[in-house]
Amino acid sequence: MTDTNDKPTGWLQLVAGSNDQGMPIMEKLPVRILELGQFELLRSPLFVRDLAAGDIFTVEDSNPADYRVLRRSGNLAIRVFRKDNISLLEQNLTPELEKQGGSLDLQTDRALVYSIHVNVGFADIERLFDGIMANYTDSVWYYGNIYDREDGTTPLHWWDAFLNEI
Repeated sequence: MTDTNDKPTGWLQLVAGSNDQGMPIMEKLPVRILELGQFELLRSPLFVRDLAAGDIFTVEDSNPADYRVLRRSGNLAIRVFRKDNISLLEQNLTPELEKQGGSLDLQTDRALVYSIHVNVGFADIERLFDGIMANYTDSVWYYGNIYDREDGTTPLHWWDAFLNEI
């Protein structure tokens, strides 16, 4: 896990998608600048796909839509959305995630973003989220960095290298 007390050495805006008119929607992310053109993400993003806390990446040609992961941290980015009071859900979910070594990276009025290492195991993570969120029928959760950001369905399989280490 990236230490959440790490102070950013900079902020970087990346394209998180586009609006109905096709204009880019930007998300501002805290990063540690490692060297010219290389960044370490300090918390998992809410909307930017294919990145999680601790990942090292570069932005090609200073284009905020064209970023490339150089080294994975092994963290999964997990996004939770709820129409109503998300703090009630957060109070139940965060302590359970922290027991597994996870962290709450971001909380808004209707969203939570967590980071947790893939070595915890997909089955255990899914059991935890599905179990707690069964009590919150107006909520959904998604992985933010396991599918191809272009098609949203093709698994990236970057985690295979981490799971083979255990």
